[in-house]
Amino acid sequence: MREQSDEALMARVGRGDQAACALLVDRHLGPVLGFCRRLLGDPAEAEDTAQEVFLRLWAQAARWRSGEAKLRTWLFRVGHNLCIDKLRRRPTMPLEAAGDPADPGLAAPDAMIRDESRAWLRRAVAALPDRQRAALELCHYRGLSNAEAAAAMEIGVEAVESLLARARRTLRQRLRAEVPELMADA
Repeated sequence: MREQSDEALMARVGRGDQAACALLVDRHLGPVLGFCRRLLGDPAEAEDTAQEVFLRLWAQAARWRSGEAKLRTWLFRVGHNLCIDKLRRRPTMPLEAAGDPADPGLAAPDAMIRDESRAWLRRAVAALPDRQRAALELCHYRGLSNAEAAAAMEIGVEAVESLLARARRTLRQRLRAEVPELMADA
């Protein structure tokens, strides 16, 4: 059964096959959970949201029409919509300020620079508007094409490209303002 396509497995899930559903969860939980974590910034809330995505997969499998959308795209769309709903219901919060654990292979100053760079990037991305952050996450961190991201966000490809361009421009401006010597040639 592992060799079956997502569409074939969805047909089986639509008939109540729990093993097929478990296989789809195994295939897609990691990317969906990572996407939700990036958008929400809260691991526990992201896990709840990813679980809800797969509950909806189970509940709606019988109505799945093969060929209309890729399952992967549909899962990201559902995850995106659930995350946006959660973000709208809570006050804006920055991502956790805790950095990643230091790599024992790096010298302390290099590790500090790396951690500060990552923390700065996390904060800068977290400060982007929700739609720009979602487009950036889908395309750059999850590897979706612009067309797949557009389908997941339920917008046009041109809108995704515009969101990405604005996100990059904003990040570049923030970096230029905070660390001008790094951006002298950019």
